[in-house]
Amino acid sequence: MRYFNVVLKFIISLFESPITAGILSFFVYAIIAAQRGPITGVSSSPYFNYLADAFLHGQLSLRLIPSNQSDLALYNGQYFMYWPPFPAVFFMPFIAISGIGFSDRLFTLALGALNVTLVAYTLRVVDIKNLIPIDRDKRGLLTIFFAFGTVHLLLSSLGIVWFTSQIVAFFCSILIFLAAIRLKGHLAFFFTGLALACATLTRNHLIFLAIWPAYYLYQVNKSSNINKLISYFFVAVLPIVIAVFINGMYNYLRFGNVLEYGLAYQDFDGFFRADFQKYGHFNTHYLLTNFYYNFIFYPFPTSDTTLMGGSLFILSPLFLAVFWAFNNSVSRRSALVLWFSVIAVTIPILLNIGSGWKTFGPRYTLDFTMPLLLLTVLGFQKWPKWLICLLVVISITHYILGTLFFIHVT
Repeated sequence: MRYFNVVLKFIISLFESPITAGILSFFVYAIIAAQRGPITGVSSSPYFNYLADAFLHGQLSLRLIPSNQSDLALYNGQYFMYWPPFPAVFFMPFIAISGIGFSDRLFTLALGALNVTLVAYTLRVVDIKNLIPIDRDKRGLLTIFFAFGTVHLLLSSLGIVWFTSQIVAFFCSILIFLAAIRLKGHLAFFFTGLALACATLTRNHLIFLAIWPAYYLYQVNKSSNINKLISYFFVAVLPIVIAVFINGMYNYLRFGNVLEYGLAYQDFDGFFRADFQKYGHFNTHYLLTNFYYNFIFYPFPTSDTTLMGGSLFILSPLFLAVFWAFNNSVSRRSALVLWFSVIAVTIPILLNIGSGWKTFGPRYTLDFTMPLLLLTVLGFQKWPKWLICLLVVISITHYILGTLFFIHVT
């Protein structure tokens, strides 16, 4: 038993280190990704490669047409993507160097590993700043949990366009929180706003992630005079306004409507076509179904419905700590604002036509995982480490089995 505790403590210490955590996660993600072929290969839907290529050639429609056109929008005889453009911009330097054959699979798992590094680093910063005290062991356990016990494992390991967009979005999301917490003055406001702009240009509803950083930055700087506060928020809002303008112009130049992303012209899978024709892309009709598949449904034993999603709190039970976040009297207001962030991002997810199919686990919940992690830290402050370890092991078991099942059947 003593030997087991020594080994466990050593593993936890490895993941408390941001660099080591990222490297180890990369290898795990790579091993899983290799189940589908060489990790340096191209996925079955490398659409951001094609859009980056189009941008590099000065056009908004795809210049080259991928062999798989699922979910692309066909308008006036040209193919477009409904995804916002930032991930393709992110890809542009790589496509310029390597061409259309650049490995989106390797890119996704590498960025996923970087996300783990940034989570581990953010937890250190949160502790150093005394924002939320969290000891080394709990930091390591929470990093392991995020890397392998949440839907981030699936999305990082399988670099298809739907998953890549979410990994890029989470990268932007964590930079929002890290910039707000780590930096000071105008730099904090500007880089928080810039990261939020990039997140919004990846997944539009992530604009609601601004709620807690804006609250935190105000609390830290509220003693400043009114002119300085105005200048702070101006430099934060400016990149967001520019991002909204870019998004609108991007849509207008493609479809003649600033609000049209191409969803009206999307080649929907037959699985969704009937609902889309009857209810459209966003509708309250989808609310109960999406709530069920994101928060209630248990996908084991595996069946035809397994790939519809899975309960956030059953598959990743450590997240249950978020319901204890208000026990910390010092941080109750911060916990409330974090909860508002989670709920605000969740609403568009619940109104969306799909639950994330095909997926294992509630993949759209990655969009609000950053505030969820901070709530978890607040909630498990007084939990014994053996309980945290147990819940982490259950979470990892779920996602390892589920990810392997996903690879096998898709």
